[in-house]
Amino acid sequence: MKINRKVVAIAAAAAALAAGGAGVAYAVGGDSEEQVSGPTAERAKAAALDAVGGGTVLEVERQDGDGDGVYEVEVERPDGSQIEVHLSGSYEAVGTAADDDVGEGPDDDAEEDSER
Repeated sequence: MKINRKVVAIAAAAAALAAGGAGVAYAVGGDSEEQVSGPTAERAKAAALDAVGGGTVLEVERQDGDGDGVYEVEVERPDGSQIEVHLSGSYEAVGTAADDDVGEGPDDDAEEDSER
């Protein structure tokens, strides 16, 4: 069976476009949050716990653009609720928001809005 060069070229172009589209989709909607560790994470944890009055730190990330600040620290409060603490580059709290990674029900957005 003889393969037509034109068919091969079209298939290669389609594959390249598909790969490029997947890359764009990941960049726009993918998990672009960078985990923070070491002394920077320790300072961010301490600042966040101080800002909300205690709890357990679940995660420290570089800010992903959905709030103010440089760092985003997820804290679980003693009552089980979770909150994101947004910190400046000098580890000062600049805002908080209900943790948007919790739950998948239709009422989650209403609960988050009521906490702001």
